[in-house]
Amino acid sequence: MANPFRGVVNLDIRDSVPDWGPYEQPKAPPGSPNVLYIVLDDVGFGAMSCYGGPIETPNIDRIAANGLRYGQWHTTALCSPTRSCLLTGRNHTTNGMACISECAVGFPGANGHIPPQCATLGEILVERGFSTALVGKWHLCAEDEMNLASTKHNWPVARGFERFYGFLGAETSQWYPDLVHDNHPVEQPSTPEEGYHFGVDITDRALEFIGDVKAIAPERPVFLYYAPGCAHAPHQVPSEWPERYRGRFDAGYEVMRARTLARQKEMGLVPQNTELPPLNPIGTPETRTGPEGEPFPPLDYTRPWDTLSDDEKRLFSRMAEVYAGFLSHCDDQIGRLLDYLEATDQLDNTIIVVVSDNGASGEGGPNGSVNENKIANGVQDDLAENLAMLDELGGTKSYGHYPNGWAMGFNAPFKMWKRYSFNGGTCDPCVISWPDGIKARGETRDQYHHAVDLVPTLLDCLGIELPEAVKGYTQRPIEGVSMRYSFDAGSIPTAKHTQFYSMLGSRGIWHDGWKAVTTHPTLSGWGHFPEDAWELYHTAEDRAELHDLAAAEPGKLAELVGLWFHEAGAYQAFPLDDRSAVEIITTPRPQLAPPRSRYVYRPGGAEVPESVAVAVRGRSFSIGALVDLPEPGAQGVLFAHGGRFGGHALYVRDNRLHYVYNFLGSEVQQVVATEELPTGQGLILAASFDKDGEGPPGTAHGILSLYHGDRKVGEGRIRTQPGKFSIAGEGLNIGCDGGDAVTDDYPGTRPWPFTGGRIDRVAVDVSGEAFMDLEREAAAMLSRE
Repeated sequence: MANPFRGVVNLDIRDSVPDWGPYEQPKAPPGSPNVLYIVLDDVGFGAMSCYGGPIETPNIDRIAANGLRYGQWHTTALCSPTRSCLLTGRNHTTNGMACISECAVGFPGANGHIPPQCATLGEILVERGFSTALVGKWHLCAEDEMNLASTKHNWPVARGFERFYGFLGAETSQWYPDLVHDNHPVEQPSTPEEGYHFGVDITDRALEFIGDVKAIAPERPVFLYYAPGCAHAPHQVPSEWPERYRGRFDAGYEVMRARTLARQKEMGLVPQNTELPPLNPIGTPETRTGPEGEPFPPLDYTRPWDTLSDDEKRLFSRMAEVYAGFLSHCDDQIGRLLDYLEATDQLDNTIIVVVSDNGASGEGGPNGSVNENKIANGVQDDLAENLAMLDELGGTKSYGHYPNGWAMGFNAPFKMWKRYSFNGGTCDPCVISWPDGIKARGETRDQYHHAVDLVPTLLDCLGIELPEAVKGYTQRPIEGVSMRYSFDAGSIPTAKHTQFYSMLGSRGIWHDGWKAVTTHPTLSGWGHFPEDAWELYHTAEDRAELHDLAAAEPGKLAELVGLWFHEAGAYQAFPLDDRSAVEIITTPRPQLAPPRSRYVYRPGGAEVPESVAVAVRGRSFSIGALVDLPEPGAQGVLFAHGGRFGGHALYVRDNRLHYVYNFLGSEVQQVVATEELPTGQGLILAASFDKDGEGPPGTAHGILSLYHGDRKVGEGRIRTQPGKFSIAGEGLNIGCDGGDAVTDDYPGTRPWPFTGGRIDRVAVDVSGEAFMDLEREAAAMLSRE
């Protein structure tokens, strides 16, 4: 109880005096505003129309016209790290989020767990009488905690959000999302064929959450964190939205950058002397290598537009059209929120903050991809294959990401992109509107600020001080400063003096209008950090970081480099990590259950996430289903793991056992039994892969054999993926296949349940033993039972 009981307790209630104070739920002061936090994903400074970009965002423009745009607002350059700042007001490394939560490496600044001493805004506001809800992307709990067996203390409902509907990880399919409702996974309410899209779904749920509160307590303020996952890959959207942009990007990304910069100057978003940096500002594979001869990261090279073939230009342009349509569709959903708030007379007293969590993404590399998971598997996209998918881009059959030239374009006028401490990674849109609290309308603010500054800003607006303790944990000080002073004073000097940056080997420090930044390529594995070259920019005048003053101002550079080390030490940013994505992702991490040689799964229950499911990549394996088949005619899925863009499945069709391995959505490898299914009790239907080679590294080759009991009934040669089946979602199912199917060959209709028989259990063995030994062991086990 927050307050002591001050009533009177006697033997008889008639002689006693109650005191309800300690037992009442908290109530916000009358007139407290709602807070709507809109967190976009991978949307660069030069993408949206209100920032001079080519993408139409009339509803975000509407917010900007009703408030303020910031021209020097910054992020950490990556998803989870920035989101931790946005919710706690502390630096990403203070929050243990040096990288995305899936890439925690076990150090104070990089463990993937926001400490309870860094309470979220939701945890603070819920104790001040706000109703709190989150829809969309969370991405603030470690991967080993994204499952039903794990602790939930870092899920949204445990970190200050009373309601949650969305996904826990880095990304999800917009057509077949990995949905969690409060503390349990759920199936999507409809299919894409029935009109389903994740952005529409979460907006429906957001309106529901607000309406549920206001129907009961109209004056109770709501804090809604709306994080649609747009425009992070996969870029997926109904086809009419990309069609709005057909032909608009045909001139290429270099022309687009120039046009965007011209508009930004007209709008007063950047100084008039701002120039565009070169397309490859930190080097190319031909011009630069690491200190020990390591190659320049090939994904960080941008191909000049005039070197592309006509087919490549057509493909690249369509990828940009899909991205633009995706962002415009998201803006349309934001318009639904605004319309609701206006229709219910809440808009004027709602603080709306619109930000992006980092700059536009360069993860598509020089050529883009129709299946982003290929990049995670180290497999190159094939131009001919991608061109054949041109009309499918953005739809259910693609999982796309544009080439990094568009990242440079959508980050105009800055250099580089997400992951980098240059402004292309860190200087991002920030729009704030509060008609009842901000007099200015449609103005631009030039003060330098960062994601850590928004929590103190919102607390300042709400008249709330950071509590000394939250949930019994003494709080660390807020590390940002309030931006409220800038609301009605456009020319007042910046209240912030210093901000440090550290991300995947890239480092930077801003101090009173000057910035020092390294040219160290991220994820390069180069190491040798003491040998890094530092550049120096006077960003008060040189926003595009084009004129390096390191040679002219060595004293200033030395001062800033020293300050970087001070700040990095104070905010636990060490050790630095620039290892490759594969090395970081495969870092050993704690698991709730240790890896084992045999995994047993039973039908029913929730999908098993890939991060905690059996891993068959790079090894021999066997899948055995123990079933009862009383009569012919059984059909459907026995076992499925993954989806359309990578996965494998064991299923029955036309009374025959089938196995399929979908290699990254490019090659569907199928083996079909030569005999019809037997009937009876306690039958074993199995598939066994015997690895006999590997090439390229990690891609296993071998023979996949099908069995009825101990009799082989089919075989074929297949290859298996070197990496995960999916970047997010698409786990393991028994007796059905949820989400996007591994194959279109399943009989029946979604979710293709197994019918005409009963599955007792399915065992997956990765011990490497011969299948016949496993079959005999299973028979012995059955006899014992």
